[in-house]
Amino acid sequence: MTTETSPAFDAIIIGAGMSGLFQLHRLRELGLKVRVFEAGTGVGGTWYWNRYPGARFDSESYSYGYSFSKELLAEWDWTEHFSPQPETLRYLNHVADKFDLRRDIQFRSKVAAAHWHEESRNWAVTLEDGSTHTARFLITAIGPLSAFTMPRIEGIDSFNGQSCHTARWPHEPVSFEGKRVAVIGTGATGVQTIQEVAKTAKSLTVFQRTPNWCAPLHNRKIEPDEMARIRADYPEIFRRCQETFACFLHTADPRGTFDVSPEEREAFFEKLYGEPGFGIWVGNFNDILTNREANALISDFVARKIRSRVKDPRVAEKLIPKNHGFGTRRVPLETRYYEVYNQPNVELVDLTETPIERITPTGIRTSAREYEFDMIIYATGFDALTGAFDRIDIRGVDGRSLKEEWAGGAETFVGMSVQGFPNMLMLLGPHTALGNIPRSIEYNVEWVTDLLRFMRDRGLTRIDARPEGVAEWMKTVHEASVGLLSNEVNSWFTGVNTNVEGKQTRRIARYSGSAPAYRARCDEVAAHQYREMDLR
Repeated sequence: MTTETSPAFDAIIIGAGMSGLFQLHRLRELGLKVRVFEAGTGVGGTWYWNRYPGARFDSESYSYGYSFSKELLAEWDWTEHFSPQPETLRYLNHVADKFDLRRDIQFRSKVAAAHWHEESRNWAVTLEDGSTHTARFLITAIGPLSAFTMPRIEGIDSFNGQSCHTARWPHEPVSFEGKRVAVIGTGATGVQTIQEVAKTAKSLTVFQRTPNWCAPLHNRKIEPDEMARIRADYPEIFRRCQETFACFLHTADPRGTFDVSPEEREAFFEKLYGEPGFGIWVGNFNDILTNREANALISDFVARKIRSRVKDPRVAEKLIPKNHGFGTRRVPLETRYYEVYNQPNVELVDLTETPIERITPTGIRTSAREYEFDMIIYATGFDALTGAFDRIDIRGVDGRSLKEEWAGGAETFVGMSVQGFPNMLMLLGPHTALGNIPRSIEYNVEWVTDLLRFMRDRGLTRIDARPEGVAEWMKTVHEASVGLLSNEVNSWFTGVNTNVEGKQTRRIARYSGSAPAYRARCDEVAAHQYREMDLR
């Protein structure tokens, strides 16, 4: 028999980033009593935490911001085609103020545990300060790339100089002037950081384990008259984002790599390389991510570009990936990144040749020599997709641990529900559509809101995924990944992170299908009144 008691809140949301803010707004419109718990001192999520130099969008700004409010679209001016972090944080603070969201957000409140109580059909959420709060529904807005990871190197705590991870950058200004700086890591974050540090540091030493295929960002300012044209085009911009594979303004060319002559192919590659944004990755020929020969051609093209931009041939070869093809890992976008290595104050250390042995009080010791630094920057990324969930003690029916349930790989229903964890809804779970993430956020928030409205109107208080629904969705997830060359590469796309225990084996870690197909499947669930789920 179920004995229901009234919780303190109708819903608790974990996280005050883009998804948490919008979900709060929608649930308040529904008349629900909501509390958001946020570990930081302000709103913004990714754009609150990642304050490192050079942090910015690689989606076009006007395709990234919220689309739900015509007023908001009318009053906000983007100043660059790819917005820098400070501007994006100002934007999200503006959103929080405009919709009076802060009164329902509790800052400096890191969630330590969330336990389901079947008898009361409530979640008990415990903060690090020991306080516990109850809610009918638990909504995770914790992001796919929020649980940062430090490298497993001895001696990190022994360094006497300044050091930090890019995802925990100081809030006060940091100067590199006259300093000897080390950056460990050359993923997207590392690339953006390196470009900025190299401008003023006395010396910059980059420690690279795996080079990445980088392509030019081609960012520029947006003048007022251009912003006016963009504003007039917003309906078309967001319509296109709804239609494309990954919600970007770019989508794959209908032609295959070998449907054109070598001359046409080279000209097309050149055109994409000269255009802003992710076009060269997601707007290229439709087979570069599935056809080995096609991928070899685009990889060779980008390799030639790197060789033409880096003066020292030996350094250029170190910057060209040899263990994966172009686009099979996340492609960092850059602004004169490769030219940095032509500067006399910059040195590249290849960790496959001379690995780091330990961090010392004065710097870094590799197998070849000792380096002295004033500052060490760890651009070593995130425990992606499931890491933020693993760091909270989430327990469902009969005390089942979500971390243990997902130890062999996450399983979900449409990426937003987990069987055995009733009333827990994930806004960016591991099997939702990613790509241009705010476009996915808006859809997922609306889907969750409609679900809670449906339940409220019918007096329902418990929802859970059905095992057969999970099995069918996971089959869809696996089928969507068939044939992708990225499956053969170690990356967060395939659930690999050498800095995290238990994540050294490739698995199907994410939904690789199209965003329109994902939305169609979720729409189908709603159209059938959620009968594929267990509602009571």
